[in-house]
Amino acid sequence: MKPEVDQILQFGAGHLMASIAPLLPPGYDQGTAALTGIVLLLSAQEYDRAADIRVKENAEIRALLGELAGTTNDAKLKADIEAAARSTDPSLAISVLNEGNYALRRLLIDLHTHFDSREDDAARASAKRIWQAMKIFAARRVLTSPTG
Repeated sequence: MKPEVDQILQFGAGHLMASIAPLLPPGYDQGTAALTGIVLLLSAQEYDRAADIRVKENAEIRALLGELAGTTNDAKLKADIEAAARSTDPSLAISVLNEGNYALRRLLIDLHTHFDSREDDAARASAKRIWQAMKIFAARRVLTSPTG
């Protein structure tokens, strides 16, 4: 059997919290060992879902940008949005997916800022769509507490 990274992290977390932390004197060191165990458990959760979340999010941002590109009256912003909407993720490496995600989010924020500077109904509706998408993105990234 070849253990996966999430299994290794879970094993390390369990060992730290169940075997090592109780042997340490109460206080800072014991608390740090327990907290490190929790961080390892959260890391194990993220390992399993990281690429899936980023691939979905990047695709959803691209689709939203493509949808909203026609609602901007800023030629440069529109060109940047259209290019981003046509872009793809060149790799499934988390670092590459993150880099693309950061660029897409920055553009989404720029677009939201553009809509906030306008006072028409179309701009307000588009800004609302962006907020709704951002709420979905944030909810998808929530980690579950390993302590219940």
